[in-house]
Amino acid sequence: RSLLVVHFWAPWAPQCAQMNEVMAALAKEHMQVTFVKLEAEAVPEVSEKYGISSVPTFLFFKNSQKVDRLDGAHAPELTKKVQRHASSSSVSAGSNDSAKEDLNARLKKLINAAPCMLFMKGSPKEPRCGFSKQMVEILNKHGISFSSFDIFSDEEVRQGLKTYSNWPTYPQLYVAGELIGGLDIVKELEASGELDTVCPKAQKLEDRLKILINKAPVMLFMKGSKQMAKCGFSKQIIEIMNSTGVDYETFDILEDEEVRQGLKTYSDWPTYPQLYVKGELVGGLDIVKELKESGELLPILKGEN
Repeated sequence: RSLLVVHFWAPWAPQCAQMNEVMAALAKEHMQVTFVKLEAEAVPEVSEKYGISSVPTFLFFKNSQKVDRLDGAHAPELTKKVQRHASSSSVSAGSNDSAKEDLNARLKKLINAAPCMLFMKGSPKEPRCGFSKQMVEILNKHGISFSSFDIFSDEEVRQGLKTYSNWPTYPQLYVAGELIGGLDIVKELEASGELDTVCPKAQKLEDRLKILINKAPVMLFMKGSKQMAKCGFSKQIIEIMNSTGVDYETFDILEDEEVRQGLKTYSDWPTYPQLYVKGELVGGLDIVKELKESGELLPILKGEN
């Protein structure tokens, strides 16, 4: 039930010798963990079974099940993985059920991390298998808003989710915490026209901008925040706004490139900062300066003008 770490190594590779030293140090620190060295080329059938294509490679086993792997000479990553798996195995050493419960709780949390969750190989920008690539293309084509999890990044999730959802392959698509299915199911839903009703649509940029502009009676789109302006123009407009005593909210356009570019087109105003009152554009720094000098700024901010 304790953790077993197997190092697939080769005597001709200097990085393997370095990692053997790291492993020896970890063995002293984690007495409950078993560390084993296997010369990869001496056991070709084992290396082939576990897809060992380079050295050093580390495999992690618990209860005779492979739970993780690490490819390459990454001492900090090896230390981190040993600590994580060792601590979880020591907690659940007396009870395999509690380890299962912990994993199930984690899987449930991941599945519910967004209204639409895709568990895939790779990322939407860089899918690492044809099925995952096709799934991303379908979801994007239909303007569906989704988050994703790369199952290559976590072997425990990769194996555990198959059992949890009783679905043996990837990608897997979940909506509101419920499994929709894999690529074939999504293709069927697309063909029947049901996909658009099942999955949440991505909010259109124009709708999003309207909501942001109307988030508060007085909204300032700027570089930085009230507390820390990140350009001279934004700093000047903040000083003017603060001098009026009127409540206002800010949005940092440096945090969101989509809003930064989209708002220029939406408002037909090419620069920042931009000030809005009750959803209407007032203008940038020069306009605000002019309004202050003419005494019109305060009535406008209060919605009187």
